[in-house]
Amino acid sequence: MAPLIHACAAHKDLFDVRVCLTGQHREMLHQVMVFFEIKGDYDIDLMRPNQTLFDITANALKGIEQVLNDAQPDIVLVQGDTTTAFTGALAAFYKKIKVAHIEAGLRSHNKYAPYPEEANRRMASVVSDFHFAPTPAAAENLKREGITQHVYVTGNTVIDALLWGVEKVRADKKYADSFNYLDPSKKIILVTGHRRENFGDPFENICDALAYLSDAYPNVQIVYPVHLNPNVQEVVNRKLSGRKNIFLIAPLEYPNLIWLMDKSYFVITDSGGIQEEAPSLGKPVLVMREVTERMEGVEAGTAMLVGTDKVKIVREASRLLDDENAYEQMSKAVNPYGTGNTAQEIVSLLAKYL
Repeated sequence: MAPLIHACAAHKDLFDVRVCLTGQHREMLHQVMVFFEIKGDYDIDLMRPNQTLFDITANALKGIEQVLNDAQPDIVLVQGDTTTAFTGALAAFYKKIKVAHIEAGLRSHNKYAPYPEEANRRMASVVSDFHFAPTPAAAENLKREGITQHVYVTGNTVIDALLWGVEKVRADKKYADSFNYLDPSKKIILVTGHRRENFGDPFENICDALAYLSDAYPNVQIVYPVHLNPNVQEVVNRKLSGRKNIFLIAPLEYPNLIWLMDKSYFVITDSGGIQEEAPSLGKPVLVMREVTERMEGVEAGTAMLVGTDKVKIVREASRLLDDENAYEQMSKAVNPYGTGNTAQEIVSLLAKYL
């Protein structure tokens, strides 16, 4: 949302921008706000120990209600498929305020994969008035669901944010200093994994695959920022700690993640956004999910679904490490998610219709 917040704020004659924070993942939130030079106007401070989806949904809805009562907005912008995005859209609908959904139309067509994101984005679409789809395929998904009014293909603001951010981190030596334990002459594999549907046996399989790659390629460096969720921490530390070429590190601040992605050879992930971001930097992506709502990347050749099957993860990672032609084919494929002008396009559309 950062590029869109700045793009709207630049048109002071048109927009009075208010930013509402939920306060989730406080340790990650502050550094993002500083990096993107954004200040929050509201903070509903949602984070509680061991909270469930019931807690997050109910408390977000009540918190956002108070914000809407105070701000009296003409339109509420929500992005993506988090529970925050869904509750923000629902709260605005309850107040009969227009809703614009950024990154609209992504679908895996399996309501439990990813969970709860697939249901969140479907429900957000139902109550939204403007749908800013990242790709033509995402727009088609909406039209197949009977959503035909105010559907626009704009690309994704995540690419705007990435291109702005990578320029900044390449120019600042302090980011390289943060990773002085890495050997720049050796290939780096960036791993991120945290999805709820992969808890249990799937995470065991993922870690077994990484352990195998660690043994088979001792000169390759595997860097895994480990999510704070105990379901992730326990299995990752049990299976992978103590290996010389696997670096299990704390979750990264956004600029550090960009730096590492930029320096990596390829990425293995179950994340959504990285499937869009990494190809903009020419990095192939192996997606540790059975289905993805970002099939455009798979079809364009920038990403490949490997699921949580040890054999498949090892096979495709080995192919990228051993076969230069296979690597080049993926790294040079065109990213279908935009070129960095999405925020400006959305601002133009909002100005026209509001």
